[in-house]
Amino acid sequence: MLSRYKIHFQSAFMSSALALLLACSPAPQSTSAPAPQPELVPQMSPGIALEQATPESVGMDSERLSRVTDAMQELVDEGRLAGVVTAAVRDNKLVHFESVGYRDLEAQDPMRSDAIFRIYSMSKPITGVAMMILYEEGKFRLSDPVEQYLPEFRDLQVFAGVDDDGNLITEPQAHKMTIRELMSHTGGLSYGVFSQSPVDSLYLEADILDANQTMDEFIGKLGDIPLRQQPGSQWHYSVSVDVQGALVERLSGQRFGDFLEQRIFDPLGMTDTDFHVPEEKASRFAQVYNYDDNGELVAREGFEGANFLMDPEFESGGGGLVGSTMDYLRFSQMLLNGGELDGVRILAPLTVDLMHRNQLPADFKDDGMGTPGTSFGLDFAVIEDPVEAESYSKGEYYWGGAAGTWFWIDPVEDLIFVGMIQQFGNGRPDVRSLSRRLVYQSIMEPKGI
Repeated sequence: MLSRYKIHFQSAFMSSALALLLACSPAPQSTSAPAPQPELVPQMSPGIALEQATPESVGMDSERLSRVTDAMQELVDEGRLAGVVTAAVRDNKLVHFESVGYRDLEAQDPMRSDAIFRIYSMSKPITGVAMMILYEEGKFRLSDPVEQYLPEFRDLQVFAGVDDDGNLITEPQAHKMTIRELMSHTGGLSYGVFSQSPVDSLYLEADILDANQTMDEFIGKLGDIPLRQQPGSQWHYSVSVDVQGALVERLSGQRFGDFLEQRIFDPLGMTDTDFHVPEEKASRFAQVYNYDDNGELVAREGFEGANFLMDPEFESGGGGLVGSTMDYLRFSQMLLNGGELDGVRILAPLTVDLMHRNQLPADFKDDGMGTPGTSFGLDFAVIEDPVEAESYSKGEYYWGGAAGTWFWIDPVEDLIFVGMIQQFGNGRPDVRSLSRRLVYQSIMEPKGI
């Protein structure tokens, strides 16, 4: 049976929000950038993960790999980026870790390898690992309905259109949203900023990701809003990973941040990853930039009201974390190692493998991602066809953050790359594809051919 909701469309649909999540190409400006800072690379003790080594020792060419640094320095010199940290690991060895430009452009404070960044949606794979820790403990099945653990989602309706009077028409779910769908962005949820629909308008009216709300209040709001589309019918980027954070709380009986700290951050030595930057580390926090009307860099947060120096009430599993490059390297190396790092096991190898298998429905016609040759696993995008994806290895998995941070893990070449910038705005340099080409052209002993 159809039901009807009265809605109020917002006349201005977050006109700036989506633009902030894209990026900007400013006119070149004069920037006297500091040289790369290799002396700031943390010194790793022998015999542990990510010890430093020469590129040649793992089948890469030093001169060619240095093109990554040169390219990033050029972008800084052109005034298109403020500062960048890039790092590459092969065969568990740290072979590239460079910082160029500025942590704070106005203060002329050079970028440093231990800088702390807003990683935004690179929080999502971390939340996914938290979920799979509980999966291994038998707390849920991927096929379980989400409402089994979040009763606020019982009887969720699905948007089906709008009548002549502006009432929103809904219909029942064809099937109940599953946890697998939640973890692959196919559960029917939305974000409110990546598309324009009556449901997205309701997300905005509810201030769905309010930093001052509790996790239970967040879930209660979502339980009052119809799904944007039928579960399993479309890949649509959404708050589903924030919902996973709530599931972690319900299934573990712990506050989400406490679970992450005890089960992931502390065991892996991720000492700088948290939902805020504490006062004693504020001098390492990278400034974030956008562009003014003249295309020049200006210090400005990407989202109104964002303040990562304050500990938030709402711990966003979809985009709330900050962290350092080394922290994310350690997290990524744990995954590439099949769930273990320095003798500490977080997940079993088969569980990690499950996360970067294609989890989209077999009969999926339109994945909605708009990325050829790419599927989606459990909180990761996955390269299925390297030719179509203009990549190199089948099975590579990756994601990025709204402020431009990016990473990928290549199990074929035993390779990890992490890049950190803090840049919003249209035309932001495509550092992701640029770095990919420059890293792979430095591999002289490929394992995939």
